[in-house]
Amino acid sequence: MTASRIPQTTGWLSFAGIVAFVVGIFNVIDGLVALFRNDYFLVTSQDILVFNFAAWGWIWLFLGLAQLAVGAGILAGRPWARPAGVAMAVLAAVGQLAFLRAFPVWSVLVIGMCVLLVYALTAHPREA
Repeated sequence: MTASRIPQTTGWLSFAGIVAFVVGIFNVIDGLVALFRNDYFLVTSQDILVFNFAAWGWIWLFLGLAQLAVGAGILAGRPWARPAGVAMAVLAAVGQLAFLRAFPVWSVLVIGMCVLLVYALTAHPREA
């Protein structure tokens, strides 16, 4: 295998791939809890900004699974994974803002991780 075919990764991109996995796992957990244990949250379904817990459960589940795939793509050095990772991190952060009242600590934690993910995906050397 020649050196040009080996994917170039940096510490930031490896960090971004791991954070994308963690955010994806968090969103999958959030989705499963919303689907199966909606009494776990601090408010009722009528008190969240938009949708109900079942809709949020499916949103978080699909977004989390997609983020897991993007995390794998980032770690594999796929060029499509970086812009997809930024887009999904922004979507997850905005979604967590809408879901903030249901579980504030979890939402703030995920928003912070999304910000770290966007930074790690955009602050990398040109060679990567």
